Formats: sequence, C-alpha cells, structure tokens
Amino acid sequence: MGDFNINIYRKELFVESKLLTNKQVSEIERIKIKLNKSFLKTALNHGFISRYHYNKVLEGFKLPTHHLDFDKIDEYKSFSDNHERFTLFLNSLIFPIEHNNSVAFVVADPSDVNNIRLVEEELNVTVTEIFVTNELDLNKALHVKYGGEILHKSVFHLYENDPDSCAIETFTLKQVFALGVLFFIFLIFLYFNFIDTLIGVNLIMNLFLLSSILFKFMLTIHGSKTELESKVSKEEIDAINDVDLPIYTIHLPVFKESEVIQKLVWNLNSLDYPIEKLDAKLLIESDDEMTYNAIREMKFPTNFEPIIIPYAQPKTKPKACNYGLYFSKGKYLTIYDAEDIPDSDQLKQTYKLFNKLPDDYIAIQCALNYFNKSENFLTKMFTLEYSYWFDYMLPGLDSLRIPIPLGGTSNHFKFDKLMELGGWDGFNVTEDADLGLRCYAKDYKITVLDSTTYEEANNDFFNWIRQRSRWIKGYMQTYLVHMRNPAKLYKSIGARGFFGFQFFIGGTVFTFLSYPVLLLFLLIYICFRSKWIEMLFPDWLIIISIVNFTLGNLIMIYTNMIAIFKRSSYALIIYAMANPVYWLMHSISAYKGLHQLITKPFYWEKTNHGLTKKKN
Repeated sequence: MGDFNINIYRKELFVESKLLTNKQVSEIERIKIKLNKSFLKTALNHGFISRYHYNKVLEGFKLPTHHLDFDKIDEYKSFSDNHERFTLFLNSLIFPIEHNNSVAFVVADPSDVNNIRLVEEELNVTVTEIFVTNELDLNKALHVKYGGEILHKSVFHLYENDPDSCAIETFTLKQVFALGVLFFIFLIFLYFNFIDTLIGVNLIMNLFLLSSILFKFMLTIHGSKTELESKVSKEEIDAINDVDLPIYTIHLPVFKESEVIQKLVWNLNSLDYPIEKLDAKLLIESDDEMTYNAIREMKFPTNFEPIIIPYAQPKTKPKACNYGLYFSKGKYLTIYDAEDIPDSDQLKQTYKLFNKLPDDYIAIQCALNYFNKSENFLTKMFTLEYSYWFDYMLPGLDSLRIPIPLGGTSNHFKFDKLMELGGWDGFNVTEDADLGLRCYAKDYKITVLDSTTYEEANNDFFNWIRQRSRWIKGYMQTYLVHMRNPAKLYKSIGARGFFGFQFFIGGTVFTFLSYPVLLLFLLIYICFRSKWIEMLFPDWLIIISIVNFTLGNLIMIYTNMIAIFKRSSYALIIYAMANPVYWLMHSISAYKGLHQLITKPFYWEKTNHGLTKKKN
C-alpha cells in the first residue's frame, strides 16, 4: 500500500466523532471477526450506527471523493471475474477503478487499512490513491458492475437445470393441443346435441364446485383437531443456549416500500436471536430510488444488509430472493415482508422444530394473520380468510400428508436444501406455492408451526384486487406447470397428494372462475322463464344448483365462523355471513388473473403497503 497522505484512523472516525463508544468498537471487532466482514459493514448492518450520521461525519474530513456513475458503470474497468473476488469487494466495501493510468480504490471507510491491503494483495497492485464515497452507492455500484453472472442464475437457474418445473412457458405445446382437442370435442357435442351438452357442462361444474368446497371443509375439520397442539414448548425455547444457535438468514424483499422501512427495523429489533447470528438481507431493485433514498437518509441504525439487485426482467419477488441466496450465510433461511411482525421467538421455535424433525423435512410454514383486522370490511374478511387458511386448512393438509402450498412469508427453509431445489421460480408469481409442490415432488416434506407473523391486511379494494389477481394467476401458473405430465406428478407425490393438488390448487382456481357463471345461470332461470330456458335448465338441474349454492355457501360461512375461535376474534363472526360477496370479489380477481396469464404472465402486480391507519 502506498502513502495515501490520509491520516484517518478508526478512533478519529468512529469514537472521537461520537458515533461509537469504545465498548461498541470492541463488540464490533468481535462480531466482524466471526462474520469475516469489514468493521464498517458490521457497524452499519448490525445496528450500531446509521448511514446518515456516518456519511455526515465522513463529509467533515474533506477527503478526496469519487462519484460512481451508475449509468456508465460498464465503462469502468473490470477487476473481478469470479464470485469470490466480488464477495471480497463487497465485504471490504472497496470498488477498484483505473485512475491516471494506475489502480485506485473507491472506499467507504478510509480507515480500513487491513482490507485495503487485502484487496491490494488479491489484485497484485500497489494503490497510491484512494477516494471516498457513500457506502450505499458503493454497494450498488459493485452489484451493478459485478452481479451479472449471479443475476443470470437468479433468473434462469431453474429453467436451465429443471425446465419442466419452470413457468417461463405458460402453456406447453401438448397442453395447447389437449385444450384444443377438448374444445373441438365440446363443439361436436354441441352440434349434435346442443341442449344435453350444456346441461352436462352445467352439472359437471356444479358437482366439481361442491366437491372442492367439501374438500376444503374436510381439511378444516382435520386442521381443527390440531388447534391446541404445540410442536415446540416454552420450556424447550427457554432451554436453548444462544451459543448453539446457527446463523439465520432473513430475506426482506422490498419494492417502493419507503413508508414501512422504519417499522421493518423496529420489528427486526424485537426478534429474540443473537444479533451476530442474524444475517438479514434487504433486497432492493436497483431502479427503486424511493426505497434506496429512504435507507440512505435513515437517521437511526439498521440491522440488515442492503443487497442491490441489478435490473432484469422479470421484476419479481422470487428473482430478488434468488439473487439474495448467493450472498446468504445462514444454515436456515426465512422470508419476511417489510411490514411483517413475527413472534419474537419464531426463529428459535423453527430452529428447535427442525432439530426434532426427520431429515426429510426441509421447510416449516408459520401462520400468518393481521394486526389491522378491525379496520374496515375488507380487512375483517381478509382476517377470516387467513385464519381458516393458516390455522385450519394448512394444518389439515399437514395431518393428511398432502403437499402444502407455502405462504408468501414466514416460510423457513434448510438453506442447503433450498439451493438444491434451485431456489424459487423467478417466472412464477406465486413462487411460494410452487416451491411447496416441488419440495414434495423431490421426496421432501413440509410442516406447519403454531407461530404467528402479523401482517398488514389490505384495506383498499383496488389494491386488494391487484394482490389477489396475482395470487390466483400464480395458482394457475403452478397448476399448468405441475400438470405438464400428470402421470409423473402422480408417481412423485402419490394418489393422496395428486388428488389433493387437484382440489386445493386446481379447485381453488376453478371455484372462483365457475362461481359467477353458475350464479348467472341460476339468475337467468329465475328472471327469464321461457320454453328455451326451461329446456336448458330442467327442474332436477335447478334443484341441484340451488342445493349446491346453498350448501356450498353455508359450508364456507361455517368455515369462516370456525376460524374465529383459535384467535378469539368473536367480533368478526357476523362478517362470516358476507362470504358469498367476498367470493364474488375473488371471481373478479380470478378473471383479471386469467387475462394477465395470457397477456402478461410474469407481470408482478405491486401491492402497496403502509396504507393502514392502525398502529401495529
């Protein structure tokens, strides 16, 4: 290392500036050695100092600066051709550049002499000039410059290694051909026997709708048997020695979430887990200036590491999480949304349960519920739905050993097995449900845990429609992907899993699509009595339809009523009666999702968070 003529030492930069105390410096030194990170990276990402105040102190030293131009990042000379060197630059917070026909370093911490020397040795150069820049800008420049190979893996790894499991192709040629043949047969039947064909279609739709509802009711009953079970006791949690705990990675995918970043920091601080063993990654798209600037200007310490994801399509949550996998260090990994409030001991509970389960269990799904359940009609209905889904239906699937479609957050994985599965499908907009099916197809198992993460329920109708249409579209994608080869699926997950998949994934989509059609048929019969109508809707079919609608709605109303008991949400019981209206809202979302499946299958419709006025 050459003579930089810069006399910036750690004591001056961090202690004399009152950013840190001597005790905190010692604690950071201890953690950084364990994690093999630079002093500054440890201090910023483990809640010791804020980026805003560090940058203000750094500006006071009047050091030579260098503006990293992201629009011209490709023009910078490349000094890395492998992931290991890229990781070294990230951990050292050093961006090498060519300057005045020699190598210079752009750094975030000019006092970090050890890492400057380490990178000099790695590049086999002697640096005579260093420049200082904002740590977050340096981080972004490194990812944009050197993250291309990892970005490619994040998007295409599953497709290149297991194309049959990837949703990059919405309809395969065989599926298009099969659908075409079925439609042609339908037209032939219509031509030769118009009335009986329509009656037959109506009857099949009615019977499948009722069967799907009865299947979900059966799951609810089975799930209710486990209502009071606890897989991990408080005594077991209390007996855990923090020294024995492994590093736990948390993925925090965000997009235009500046309004909830502050809540996210508070919620992470409430987790009962050693700070040096938390590997929290805030996953930010490189063009998300709103969130990026919110983090840079944050005036209090954070306990997450920003991972800036270079631009690429599709711009989806699974792609972002896949990118984060290559920088994750945990034995276990979970995902939380920005506004999530998990039980404080959730990580310890999943750690303990993983150690109690057989080795073939590689994922644990925790329950989701809402902290703003009483805000308006929509949040109340949403809470009822999540309550019976996570508290009863998923435990029902678990007890019957039927594949569990994972929820969007609070699913915990064995990291090595997640990598073995190829991560998430970046082209599937319900990547969680798809991954749950792939786990079972590879002979792995998932279970559920009675630990809750509280989220923000959608309180806006159009925002809810956007979110739900994406979910249902993703279920359509998942069904099409896994039904490319029905015989293979049957063989891999067995008869129980296969038929459970038909009713739970396929049945959910079919229910929402068919419900308004069958309701319309019934209304046509009631409102427009004529000879033709009576021929199309004979009395026996109308009786079946009325019984089907009455029984189906009563079952779902009853299911919603059951949902209130575990969480003692008795004030919501009257809203269970509104389930038929809530289903029509789902049908609107389903048809929007079907349209998008055909026109823009990979489009990730953004759900806005931070809209609630309720305090969490």
